[in-house]
Amino acid sequence: MKNHLRTFTLLAAMTALFLGVGYLIGGATGMLIAFVLAAGMNMFSYWNADKIVLSMYRATEVDASHPEPLVRTYVNDVLELAARANMPAPKVYVIDQDQPNAFATGRDPAHAAVAATRGLLGMLDRREIRGVMAHELAHVKHRDTLTMTITATIAGAIGMLANFAFLFGGRDEEGRPTGILGMLVMMIVAPMAAALVQMAISRGREYEADREGAEMAGDPQALASALQKIDAYARGGYFNADAERNPATAHMFIINPLAGSGTDNLFSTHPATENRVRALLKMGERPAVSRARRSAVPLTGSRRPGPWS
Repeated sequence: MKNHLRTFTLLAAMTALFLGVGYLIGGATGMLIAFVLAAGMNMFSYWNADKIVLSMYRATEVDASHPEPLVRTYVNDVLELAARANMPAPKVYVIDQDQPNAFATGRDPAHAAVAATRGLLGMLDRREIRGVMAHELAHVKHRDTLTMTITATIAGAIGMLANFAFLFGGRDEEGRPTGILGMLVMMIVAPMAAALVQMAISRGREYEADREGAEMAGDPQALASALQKIDAYARGGYFNADAERNPATAHMFIINPLAGSGTDNLFSTHPATENRVRALLKMGERPAVSRARRSAVPLTGSRRPGPWS
């Protein structure tokens, strides 16, 4: 509930920022044009994001008949977790990438897909993989893709208003120029502020997905362990070349796949891993969660990162 309220507050702040910048430019007309254009582009992305992103990472759809036992187990666990959460079964994908990571996409639970890299399936044990995929299913369940599409729409509209100010100059309601200060606010400060709000919302949704995913899998410790392993691998200099070429998709992954990220600051799309792990371990101390953990899937042997055979 706390994170939902925080997300709502941040969305309200971004909306207020948009209205304020629109007023500085010169009234409702330019603001409406910018909003319609930004909404049109982002709605196209919303309806087609799953196809675009899965294609971008060359993800391959897999099912329970896959010849590799590890993949079959992965698929069956995703389907079982979805059923446990009373969700429609998502499409399941594997990405041929050594860096361990995972993401979810799709406009709603009925049109969702989850994807894990081969590195993740090869490095984590079964309980940890279940924890990661439960986290991704939590994003789907709470329609986080819709939340991020709304924020992207408003942020895009603010960016367009800034471009209008650069091209035509800022004007108040009576047609007077807003001056150098107003121009700087519209061209630099407003888009930067919108981006910061986007990142803050993204971080809030990660904490919420951690909590919901840990409850879904009944094993906060497994998700905490998975986050630590994935983060340590990413910090070891093993880059995701596809993510580096497409940094706008970084917020989708359970751990930021880009180089040089690791702190819970204003400019990060993900919370600091240490903070997430601390919250999960504290959650695991609760009696109800401890009872759920005892009924979770037993651990299999740990795996080392590296190419699949």
